[in-house]
Amino acid sequence: MKQMKKVLFVCLGNICRSPLAEAIFRNKAQSLGYEVDSAGTAAYHVGKDPDYRSVAVALKYDVPISHKARQFEAEDFEQFDYVIAMDRSNYYNMAALVSEKPSNLFLMREFDSEADGDMDVPDPYYGGDDGFEQIFVMMSRAIDQLISHIQIEEQA
Repeated sequence: MKQMKKVLFVCLGNICRSPLAEAIFRNKAQSLGYEVDSAGTAAYHVGKDPDYRSVAVALKYDVPISHKARQFEAEDFEQFDYVIAMDRSNYYNMAALVSEKPSNLFLMREFDSEADGDMDVPDPYYGGDDGFEQIFVMMSRAIDQLISHIQIEEQA
């Protein structure tokens, strides 16, 4: 019996990008049986719901979203098959928690065919609603390719 793949999305505070990515992934991959969660590298919002703008854009696209913010821990590298950082800052902060770079640590936009060199999913927290719309579309596209990547690896 094949082991269920586990995916963790990580941003800074775990209220904007990563819970939205978790919701998108869960919605797109629900029939595949993957487990998904999200976390933040900082503890600013632990226990809080996603930002209302993340909730609004998820609802606009009929993507159910429900999460309580939590902080990323080094042990998460052992618990998840894929740890997906939203930007380079979060990527390096997570990598610094362990002695060598984990093979399961990726940037979200590594799976985005339209990344064109900028590998960060921008943090929309201090901007308007359009920033949340932009990251929803960007992450949705990357998650399609991430799911394909996981399925190809499972068949290898």
